[in-house]
Amino acid sequence: MKPGRRIGFKTSPQNVDWQTLDATWALAGELDVFDAAWMNDHLSDPRQERGGASLESLTLAATLAHRIPGKWIGHGVLSNTFRHPALLAKTATVLDHATGGRFIVGLGAGWHEHEHTDFGIHLPPIGERVGRLESAVEVLHAMFSPAAFAPPGVTRPDAFYPLDGALNEPAPASRGGPPVWLGVTKPRGMRLAARLADGWVMPGDKAGDVGYLRERRDTMLRMIEAEARDGDEFTFVGQVSVGKDRASRARALEVARAFVAAGADHVVLGIPAASGPAALRAMADEVAAPLRDGWG
Repeated sequence: MKPGRRIGFKTSPQNVDWQTLDATWALAGELDVFDAAWMNDHLSDPRQERGGASLESLTLAATLAHRIPGKWIGHGVLSNTFRHPALLAKTATVLDHATGGRFIVGLGAGWHEHEHTDFGIHLPPIGERVGRLESAVEVLHAMFSPAAFAPPGVTRPDAFYPLDGALNEPAPASRGGPPVWLGVTKPRGMRLAARLADGWVMPGDKAGDVGYLRERRDTMLRMIEAEARDGDEFTFVGQVSVGKDRASRARALEVARAFVAAGADHVVLGIPAASGPAALRAMADEVAAPLRDGWG
């Protein structure tokens, strides 16, 4: 089976209380139909210009990981502007151990203006953001390499994230470290993914857009071939928003099937986190299970 061919659920951490999320993930751990758990990464509600309740996503993933033993955990996607990549590498290593080698580093350049300025976090122009993202991916690979597992460590000059004898001890549980999947949309970012990433995550604002995934997938496969890499080893992630009633779940199933036909290897089915375990159960029964049956 191609790496990454899985079905995930997504409960992003906006406008939800801890008890509801905890109960939802506890149920997910009992449902074999889901291979992975996903959330976004925002300091506030991305649907608002400013503010809105949001739990911090890396802490949340670490806290909930024990609820879903044997399943993958990913973010669609972490904002590179929030965290130095060497620190992210150390954090990802913890989650790699906690999940038994099933943590995905989903990473993007960052975009929401006020969740940066409100917290005193610099949001560079987009060109610099993509440059920083490229450097960050290179730092992650360096920190997941054997050179970082013992002295003298990794020394790497860089305009954004220089390293001088950096160590990542203990080493990740996974050989080569957690996979890195990028959430990028423009040609420069897509070329970066084709060169250095293990997968591509379609943006949340394009959830359900099968044509978008198909076009980006075709373009990136050409880029991957130009890099002399094997496109069969690269994962493409499609996202589907699932509503609260039976009719919306039926529509979501059709969209998910269309994503599979368009070449998605990993389909993420998202519900509003506040909907809780009942919504997850309904999605599992009416969307994930028939999708799995048809996928094989």
